[in-house]
Amino acid sequence: MRILVTNDDGIMAPGLLAMRRALADLGRLDVVAPTTPQSAVGHSITLTDPIRAHRVDLGGGVAGQGVEGSPADCVKLAVLELLDEPPALVASGVNLGANVGINVLYSGTVAAAVEGAFFGVPSVAVSIVDSDSPNFEGAARIARRLIDQWLARDVGRTTLLNVNVPDLSRGRPKGVRVTGQSLKGWREGWQRRTDPRGRTYYWMVGDPADEEQGADSDAAALADGYVTVTPLRFDLTDHGRLDEVGGWGLAL
Repeated sequence: MRILVTNDDGIMAPGLLAMRRALADLGRLDVVAPTTPQSAVGHSITLTDPIRAHRVDLGGGVAGQGVEGSPADCVKLAVLELLDEPPALVASGVNLGANVGINVLYSGTVAAAVEGAFFGVPSVAVSIVDSDSPNFEGAARIARRLIDQWLARDVGRTTLLNVNVPDLSRGRPKGVRVTGQSLKGWREGWQRRTDPRGRTYYWMVGDPADEEQGADSDAAALADGYVTVTPLRFDLTDHGRLDEVGGWGLAL
């Protein structure tokens, strides 16, 4: 089984190395990831500049390919150019910081998995809640158990899963919850500052908006101590409103 491992935190990030170790005996692993951190780049791809890839020693006699581009670039380049056969699984992560709610749209980790699904490859994005000492190894082992159960089933079509692991320093997760994506965003704004030369610049600040009490969502379940699994799709069409908008009689 050919497995492509990638992320958005950079090819030497501890979460990616933990994921590689957790999946090592599942098949032949290829690590293709950004050379520098690419958090919150979403599904950006490089169109106007060349992309370079080079060998990176990951330790223990293992090497990967560092790509000077986005997470989506990494998967696209790996599938179409760097690998001699398509992967059977794309595993993105383990990302530092949860990717729930509106963060799913900003996340480079999720974008890498979405790119894998574009190519018809079952793909999973794995993230862990940010903390003082995130347990990447524990999160990767949890991801491996979920992946084993997933691959044991005949899903029949490409599946795209978003997995989030709570802070493991607080104890074992309560279990696994399959939930929808929260629609809560951020309470955000900008701090206006002045640099030493008197020029104004802005620094984004904000906190996640509180989820409603009793909400059945990825954000709520994760905060309650569950590992969350959310099946995603990249069709952004609001199918429920097609007839409504079609009935507006739009014309030139």
